[in-house]
Amino acid sequence: MQKQVVVSEKVPKPIGPYSPATILGDLVFVAGQGPLKPGTTELARGTIEEETERVLENIKAILEAAGSSMDKVLKTTVFMADLNDFGRMNGVYAKYFPKDPPARSTVQVARLPLDIQVEIECIAHR
Repeated sequence: MQKQVVVSEKVPKPIGPYSPATILGDLVFVAGQGPLKPGTTELARGTIEEETERVLENIKAILEAAGSSMDKVLKTTVFMADLNDFGRMNGVYAKYFPKDPPARSTVQVARLPLDIQVEIECIAHR
């Protein structure tokens, strides 16, 4: 099996030496996504709800480019600048995983890149 790199104009451009996602066999590994505008490296700053929605829309686009979808996400890791915003982030998150949500870990980090409020990575089946 050989690793495949996922690229699409519908997803944000990486801001460093990494791929938005890689595929190996039937698994898709999506790199941590911040609230970047699709096809750019420009931030879409806003409330925690707006940033969470942008992040999840980016993940959705990456998964679709990889031949997968949100309902095939097996595991997510959510990195937050402030866990006091957990409930507000979780309200948006729940809309993207309404049935049989994936396993999830959520952690507060000292500082996220570019001072964003939330970053999410995931592993999905395709």
